[in-house]
Amino acid sequence: MTNDPALQALSRLVGTWKITGGHEGTVTYRWLNDFFLQQDVHLGGAHGIEIIGRERKLMAEPSADIKSRYYGDDGSTLDYTYEIEGDTLTIWAGERGSPAYYQGVFSPDSHSLTGAWVYPDGGGYDSNAERVE
Repeated sequence: MTNDPALQALSRLVGTWKITGGHEGTVTYRWLNDFFLQQDVHLGGAHGIEIIGRERKLMAEPSADIKSRYYGDDGSTLDYTYEIEGDTLTIWAGERGSPAYYQGVFSPDSHSLTGAWVYPDGGGYDSNAERVE
């Protein structure tokens, strides 16, 4: 397993989660290798995959932030930045500090994640997850 503490923190996501709130469905996280986590997404009839890890361009050092790219069955490619600090998961749409973000808190046993997506126009929606396997 990775020796990168920030990536290792993402191990709390590994498994299958039932998502409720603004979108309904399931997501499954699994390690691809020591450097990348894959999320399989099945929400509201949409399907996609997301690859999460440190960005490392040719001949460069790994990025300071943990980045991801989502590939949707509608052709969308969306970029995110991940951080777990304590029991709080933050996922920014695009770069760290973006006004569009998800923030959720893990239960003490890490079997649920309660949070919401926040949008800069004041919109957003609840998005909660319950571990099912």
